[in-house]
Amino acid sequence: MSYEDKSLKCTDCGTAFTFTAGEQEFFATKGYTNEPKRCPSCRKNRHQQNRSSSYGSPRSYTTR
Repeated sequence: MSYEDKSLKCTDCGTAFTFTAGEQEFFATKGYTNEPKRCPSCRKNRHQQNRSSSYGSPRSYTTR
């Protein structure tokens, strides 16, 4: 299948970003069927937020 660059809009910041033919091919080889929803900058920020909130926060345990 031949891929062409696509212009997409980020759902977080609204910025237009390019989903390149190479990225599309990579997604296809991994079996991903959805296009990215976030621009690279927002993806990076979201990844960093997820890492800091899941690894750095203390867990709350309840005793019975």
